[in-house]
Amino acid sequence: MAERKKSGMAPPALGGSSLLVAFAVLALTVFALLSLSTVKADVRLADASAEAVEDYYAADMKAQEILARLRNGEAVEGVERLWPPEPPDEAPSVSSSVPGAESGPLPELDDGHVSTALVPKHMSYAVPISDTQELQAEVLVYVDGSYEILRWQAVPVGEWEPDDSLNLWDGIE
Repeated sequence: MAERKKSGMAPPALGGSSLLVAFAVLALTVFALLSLSTVKADVRLADASAEAVEDYYAADMKAQEILARLRNGEAVEGVERLWPPEPPDEAPSVSSSVPGAESGPLPELDDGHVSTALVPKHMSYAVPISDTQELQAEVLVYVDGSYEILRWQAVPVGEWEPDDSLNLWDGIE
């Protein structure tokens, strides 16, 4: 020891720089783990979004197929005919609430019977998208095969249940 004091050289101080390097490594490790968890969450969200889009377009394709069958005059299971009623019990008149139809009595054929063939058929149907959504369509189908889409909308299905579980302080202890 006596020799050390005589030489005048102090040992290098490694404590502060070691602490700084350890902190930097720890900070970089934490940032890397946060980045990894963010990427995993983004991948899960992207997969769920891609699946939702795929399900929607599969339902859209099925709804388009149903519309094509309706335009060909086929009867399709699950399609509700809203107007005109089938078969007509009495001589109905065209309602002004039906888009594309003129007001007044329905056209009569030569034999005196009322013809509903010239009036567009107002049809409604739904195609499931997922457990919680369905694609609802409402269309007018004309005699010549043309059509008019009145509604083509993804809507939630099921009952909505509000969360009434808030326990608020009422001022009494």
